[in-house]
Amino acid sequence: MVSVLTENWTMTDPRDLRGLVRMAQEAEDAGFDMVMVSDHVLLGPSAGDQGRMANPRDYAMPGNQDPATPWPSNLVLLSAIAAATTRIRIGAIALIAPLRHPLVLAHDLAGLDLLSEGRLVIQPTVSWHRDEYDALGVPFTRRGRILDEQLSIWSQVWSRSPVTHHGEFFSFDHVYLEPKPWRPEGPTMWFGGERVHGKVVERLVRYGRGFHPVGRVDEEDIANLRSALQDAGRSTDDFELVGGTRVAFPDDHSVAPLPEALEEIPRQQSLGFTTFAIKPSIFIDDRGQHAAFCREVMERVAAFGP
Repeated sequence: MVSVLTENWTMTDPRDLRGLVRMAQEAEDAGFDMVMVSDHVLLGPSAGDQGRMANPRDYAMPGNQDPATPWPSNLVLLSAIAAATTRIRIGAIALIAPLRHPLVLAHDLAGLDLLSEGRLVIQPTVSWHRDEYDALGVPFTRRGRILDEQLSIWSQVWSRSPVTHHGEFFSFDHVYLEPKPWRPEGPTMWFGGERVHGKVVERLVRYGRGFHPVGRVDEEDIANLRSALQDAGRSTDDFELVGGTRVAFPDDHSVAPLPEALEEIPRQQSLGFTTFAIKPSIFIDDRGQHAAFCREVMERVAAFGP
């Protein structure tokens, strides 16, 4: 199980980052496999132009967020979690890579991977928020091509030195990026999105070790993914398939029932999914209940069997 540590502000103070570190420790103690932290550098006015989510405990989605929503630096927070834990994987999910220079980000990710002794998982993405790109001076309409060039650069600078690169967006000569990550191939990398499409499959085939779709897992998408990977000479057996728990809230002011949410897991297991994300604040409002909540999740999931 994976605990989502961002977007929990209905049960935690958004300035209490040490509290999130303690939540990661509680998840590790309960037997969770991973914690994940999502990413924004900033939000602009259009973050909420499609209306706000009715229940503030729900997941933030494109266009439904208050621009003042707190998004602490995921790499800073994950560094603290890496230092405070020993076993649990730490996930930068999703990491809006085109907003950063690839060498700076490669350096930070290599350091975090080394600090965690190879427990880092990243999910590079281009995201959806044009205001964020405009404020940082990055061309929104070219973000996919920027990401692809970044991925190529990372694979080079993490595996050897020196590296020379002259591409569409970035150029440098004879750089030594040290220290290297825990493994020569760098951190474990997932990709995902709302639908399976060409670019997602291309990135999965070339760099990926996990597939993490957005929203409810669709059987047709999984079939398309298996077919596309087979055509490329790879199999979903080579990938970690990452699902999640979604459930309807009883009303706009209450938490959701945990048992009903977990009932989705066996269906996803039948499709080959082995890892499942859950956001605590969907199910509890009291921070003091978090450790017990994590234990309950693990007990209920164990009852489903392997």
